[in-house]
Amino acid sequence: MRAGRLDRLILIQRKTTSADSFGEPIETWATVATVWAEMIPVRGQERYAAMQQIAEIDTVFRIRYRAGITPLDRISYNSRLYDIKHVLEIGRFEGLELMTRTRAE
Repeated sequence: MRAGRLDRLILIQRKTTSADSFGEPIETWATVATVWAEMIPVRGQERYAAMQQIAEIDTVFRIRYRAGITPLDRISYNSRLYDIKHVLEIGRFEGLELMTRTRAE
């Protein structure tokens, strides 16, 4: 994994549950790691669903190996949220390839 390509600072977030002032559970996102990544745009597509035009962008983020990242997590980068769809290991504990999808606004 070449360090020069890791030029984007991303936040890896995980859903957590806390209680509000009435004791009701609230789901929030907490940052579990701030890491450098390589961002590779894969494709974009537009489609119609429920009489609305929806634009989605698939992006791959490559990071150094970090245990515990799952598709239940998400990435926050440049004021945009990316849902992690797949986590693939690069080499033998060398890095991770995070395949993500976001909606374009």
